[in-house]
Amino acid sequence: MADLYVSWSEYHLKIERLAAQIYDSGWEFNQIVCIAKGGLRLGDILCRLYNRPLAVLMATSYSGEGNRVRGKIRFSDHLAMTSETLGDRILLLDDLADSGVSLRESQRWLMTQYGTAETEIRTAVLWYKACSVCKPDYYVDYLADNPWIHQPFEYYEETTIEAIAARHGAATPAS
Repeated sequence: MADLYVSWSEYHLKIERLAAQIYDSGWEFNQIVCIAKGGLRLGDILCRLYNRPLAVLMATSYSGEGNRVRGKIRFSDHLAMTSETLGDRILLLDDLADSGVSLRESQRWLMTQYGTAETEIRTAVLWYKACSVCKPDYYVDYLADNPWIHQPFEYYEETTIEAIAARHGAATPAS
């Protein structure tokens, strides 16, 4: 399959479809954890729709040219959250299950760091690729051909702040 290009409107529609799918399942969660960077936008929108607390888990595994080289996954030491404790029914969000390693290892990390015998974690993504080692509980699109997905915010990884400032007429920084 050729690369998949996603517009902002398509991206937001997929988030809404995911939110509706989770709602239709009837599962009652009390905490959202998003894996940053890819899950941040999903986490923001779903915590607003469901009025549930949001926690952020920083994880990285991609680097290199075009941010396409998958390496060993690294996690932050702690979750970023404003609540004193983490909920026990966690909706774990990421943008996609590509290799599935980030999703699987994030579940393990959460259980090791914050889990108890009562903790339940379910996973949700927009795209689930056939090559993933982890099948998410909720997903919008199953991609049998494993395309590279070009998401609309990737523009900001390919441009510079100088180009943005020049386009918007900023002559000098504010002092």
